[in-house]
Amino acid sequence: MGGQTWWYVARAGGLVAWLLLLASTVCGLLLATRRTGALNAGWVLGLHRYLGALAIAFTGVHVVAIVSDGFVSFGWTDVIVPMTATWHPLAVTLGVIGMYLLVAVEISSIFREHLSLRVWRAIHLLSYALFGVTSIHALTAGTEARDLVSDDAVIVAGACVVFVAVLLLVWRSAPRRRASERSLA
Repeated sequence: MGGQTWWYVARAGGLVAWLLLLASTVCGLLLATRRTGALNAGWVLGLHRYLGALAIAFTGVHVVAIVSDGFVSFGWTDVIVPMTATWHPLAVTLGVIGMYLLVAVEISSIFREHLSLRVWRAIHLLSYALFGVTSIHALTAGTEARDLVSDDAVIVAGACVVFVAVLLLVWRSAPRRRASERSLA
């Protein structure tokens, strides 16, 4: 391929993977808060799963293209083992950690029926850390990320995810009142 083709494929693959992760996280939050509105919950669940699988695929595209690109000279060890890259080691490490979190969440979803709800939920809660580390990776690993998606857009998306996640935590931890108690209030 041409001189900068792998560079463009790597950046596009990473950006698309992050956007798919954002969309999957939003679908997951809609399901968790039971706020799918007019959307069928089964359809949202199917979309959530599909977007997660696509995020894995585009993460693979991103990683293969990064290794194939000769500009920075990443090796397989650099993209698989945290803190081994010489170019922006912390930013790359966050991407590696994000990749492992994404794989863990996806595998736990595939094998959900073989896991207890408690174990599956604990693994699935890693999605919030996944979104956080990949957002920081997107902001710090490449200067061209700022050209394609502004820092403000990533920060606003992250803030929205955190806000809804906190709401979910508050709703789930709030004491439940019976219908008879609500009618008296």
